[in-house]
Amino acid sequence: MKRIITVLAVALVMVAMVVATAMPAFAKIQPVDTSCTNNSGKQPGGQQPTCKGGGLDQQSENQNPSGKAPPGQN
Repeated sequence: MKRIITVLAVALVMVAMVVATAMPAFAKIQPVDTSCTNNSGKQPGGQQPTCKGGGLDQQSENQNPSGKAPPGQN
């Protein structure tokens, strides 16, 4: 009887480990404005990080809620 309980406990732990590692991350990754460049590739003063006006390209990166850019998300 003890052997059956031990085998079931080990199997349960193994299943729990597989489920825990297979679950996706739930952090919401979203694009965040990081800088603004003009046609010559320079950053206009006073407009970072969000572009205001015409002729500007918005630079952004994907970040999680802690402000970090996760690997493979940019």
